Amino acid sequence: MNLFATAQLPPGVVLQRGVARDPAIIAALETVIAAAPLRTMITPRGPMSVRMTNCGSLGWVSDASGYRYAPADPATKLPWPPIPDALATLARRCAEDAGFPEFYPDACLINQYTPGAQMGLHQDRDERDFAQPIVSVSLGLPARFTIGGETRKHATFDIELEHGDVVVFGGPARRMYHGVKRIAPGHHPLLGARRLNVTFRRAG
Repeated sequence: MNLFATAQLPPGVVLQRGVARDPAIIAALETVIAAAPLRTMITPRGPMSVRMTNCGSLGWVSDASGYRYAPADPATKLPWPPIPDALATLARRCAEDAGFPEFYPDACLINQYTPGAQMGLHQDRDERDFAQPIVSVSLGLPARFTIGGETRKHATFDIELEHGDVVVFGGPARRMYHGVKRIAPGHHPLLGARRLNVTFRRAG
């Protein structure tokens, strides 16, 4: 495993340290979670180790048949909550600062990690327009974000992410494999024993 500095990141990957520490961000997330509670999604390979929910006009859902974006919460049949202004503003600002000025997310995935949870290497490929970046916000417990290439055989390296860090990946990095190593035990003063990862996409 190698931990790379910002200057050594591959083209299309931009790491923005500590730009998402505004308490209004967590308050907005808690509002979304109250309206559309976190749940364990089932995938064709079994249950995920993270719990998740969505906001926006589209939400990412999964079941034994596969993955897709859907306009309604399958648990309630109601539309997903809208993306709060504090979150939409953050996503657009981070995308613009990374060189993607026309990013208007319509999907926001919220993943909650507790110690022991992880996310295996995967590509984000259910979106329609791969010219649009993905903006990924880390809150709470630290995590090791793994970056690879366009195939699983590509060499990988890790980035240590702390509370408030944002990773934007697009352009040549849009289809890279990425994941999150198992979360270590710990306690964050604002979020306790959990990490929230918020990813913004243009899915429709």
